Amino acid sequence: MRLIKKIKVVVAGPFAAGKTQFINTVSEIKTVQTERRTRASSERSVKEYTTVAMDFGKIRIDDEHELYLFGTPGQSRFDFMWEILAEGALGIIILVDSTDPSTFHEARRIINFFQSRFPVPMVVGANKQDLPNAWPPEDIRIALDIDESENIPVIPLSAKDKESVKNVLLTLLYLIKKQMEV
Repeated sequence: MRLIKKIKVVVAGPFAAGKTQFINTVSEIKTVQTERRTRASSERSVKEYTTVAMDFGKIRIDDEHELYLFGTPGQSRFDFMWEILAEGALGIIILVDSTDPSTFHEARRIINFFQSRFPVPMVVGANKQDLPNAWPPEDIRIALDIDESENIPVIPLSAKDKESVKNVLLTLLYLIKKQMEV
């Protein structure tokens, strides 16, 4: 009997960036969600429910590998969960709402948090690229002040599209594999 290798990936980002949708789109199991009604009026105007602890999804890559996706809450009041969920992660995906530049500063703060504590490969998913007012990934890279030396790809994404989500995951898995070969 083969031992299955589990690859843990954290999906983080600001409030309403699309983390739950990203995991729902690609998970082969019913996603485990910890959602509650939003309380703050500023949040309620964006969406009715929000993640308060985590989302969890799983993908079987092949006979030997499973990908475990852990989605973090987006609000800073739940940021204590980031450290807990990232423990043992081999890679991190930061989702950004490409249509909402007011969240870019928070996205950079989240990138800094994970970079300072978890030296693992990271990619940025520029979500909502299917919407007409989405910033292109190149502009998001500049807005997030991601230097080429950071080796963080910024990938166009629509979290509702399975192929788009798979592209982000494959990019991260390639970076994880590359790091493990060093």
